[in-house]
Amino acid sequence: MTEQAHRRAALVFTLFDANGNGVLDAQDFELMTERVLAVADDSAPAHRQALADSLDRYWQQLTTLDTDGNGVVDAEEFRGFVLDPDRFGPTAAVFADALAALGDPDGDGLIERPRFLALMTAIGFEQPNTEALFDAIGPDPADRIAVTDWAREIRHFYAPDRPDALGNHLVVQPS
Repeated sequence: MTEQAHRRAALVFTLFDANGNGVLDAQDFELMTERVLAVADDSAPAHRQALADSLDRYWQQLTTLDTDGNGVVDAEEFRGFVLDPDRFGPTAAVFADALAALGDPDGDGLIERPRFLALMTAIGFEQPNTEALFDAIGPDPADRIAVTDWAREIRHFYAPDRPDALGNHLVVQPS
């Protein structure tokens, strides 16, 4: 497991703690769903539902970590789960496909930079880091990336054995 993977997991925990209470709970996933869907109001209803379902699945998977039954997941519990590809990989894949599909409301298989930035900033990523990721994925001359490329990079972001994940652009590196 790489140090980059630990930094990515810590960042995701912070982003998913949408209500800022220091732990993950059901309200965080409701807030995240609302924020992302608010910038994807022109996406197909099926794609919007798929995103909502993927975040619900994400939360349901996390509830299995709540061994003390207090209804929340702390950072340590989260890291152990999200960095386990056998346990979290399928959940990450569903989320990756759902989020990437929201980026393509016209169904042409491509995501324009403004839409990508809107979705990523709705999640909570910093715009300069998001711009760097988009550029690293490799936009075409019309400044678009393939839906499949973005979905792949979301999966790589969650993979603990990917020190080369392009998603490292989203994480502020220690100086």
